[in-house]
Amino acid sequence: MAKKKEAPCPPMALWLVTFSDLMTLLLTFFVLLLTMASMDNSILTKVTLTTADLGLLDKRGSGRVNAKERLIVELMEKPWEVLEKQQRIKDLLFPDDTLPDEINKADLDDNLDVLAKQDGVALVFTDRILFAPGGSELSDKGKYLIARLVPMMTQTDAPINVAGYADASDATQTPLELSGDRALAVLSFLVDRGVPDSRFSLSAYGGAFPVINELGRPVDSPKNRRVEILLKTARPIGGY
Repeated sequence: MAKKKEAPCPPMALWLVTFSDLMTLLLTFFVLLLTMASMDNSILTKVTLTTADLGLLDKRGSGRVNAKERLIVELMEKPWEVLEKQQRIKDLLFPDDTLPDEINKADLDDNLDVLAKQDGVALVFTDRILFAPGGSELSDKGKYLIARLVPMMTQTDAPINVAGYADASDATQTPLELSGDRALAVLSFLVDRGVPDSRFSLSAYGGAFPVINELGRPVDSPKNRRVEILLKTARPIGGY
């Protein structure tokens, strides 16, 4: 018996298949447009900041970043260049034309060091320009100098360690107590000026790490009585 031939597909059915494919493509295109339109603007802002290589910023780009503060942050994020650019960092933080009369530029340079550390850059102030002799309360001069750091600190979310160092020259407190009180005074001042307290850690070393000479021997130096503000800007190996 001869096999019965299947009836050919009606032209109308072929037309419906083509129409169905077209509607699927249109629906896909519509979903794509909707997704792009609802993309989170904050993500786009973060991408823009990253490609501009502004470093560790917590500002979203809704306001303008001060060019000077941005430059300071960029310098602080390159600890390996600090030895060559420490004077540049000092001049940006404390320009000659903004220093009050009671702060001499040469005296500031003698009592402020910018040091490269393994995990970032440290600003090291001796007690002579931050505190009264033997005291743990910031002087007016000290408040001015520490306040100058706030704009730069608010342009980065790098962790900050404030460490105090002292020696036995003050008889009213032990070196450990005095170093802790001074570090806390600096930390509290920065927090009061708007730097988030969650970024800070506090250390007190007393006389445990005195300044040493070229022979590796401890020396009696004003720099033994200091406060070190370490911005941990160094990125770990393999980090972004």
